[in-house]
Amino acid sequence: ICYDIEFPELVRIVARKGAGIIFVPFNTDTRHGYLRVRHCALARCVENHIYVAVAGCTGNLPFVENSDIHYAQSAIFTPADAEFARDAVAAECSANIETMIIHDVDVEQLRRHKQTGSVQNWNDRRQDLYKVVYLEDGEENVV
Repeated sequence: ICYDIEFPELVRIVARKGAGIIFVPFNTDTRHGYLRVRHCALARCVENHIYVAVAGCTGNLPFVENSDIHYAQSAIFTPADAEFARDAVAAECSANIETMIIHDVDVEQLRRHKQTGSVQNWNDRRQDLYKVVYLEDGEENVV
């Protein structure tokens, strides 16, 4: 959720478990904050051969503490490769306008891309140099 997309290890774990799309609800109050979420989401698409949908709050709630102003531009991102959407953006709304995005994504295309895409980030990881170790149900796991 929001800040979590800024940690590559979390997405690596769920991608390893088979996730093809990550949903990122977010609440940012400036364009700078939004761009941090956007750029990290785009990076997770490239690193893990997945889609990421970011959905942000727009408008303002003047009587709700820390929710008086928002900046958002919801979007669906893809891996940055020729077979996907231009600029790795499958769909996006205009900034700060309350909008719903509906877009079909092809999870099978992701599976093919992981094996045949022009860049093989997932397959080319240097597991001899680094590993992601995490705990789940008290048990240590490695990605």
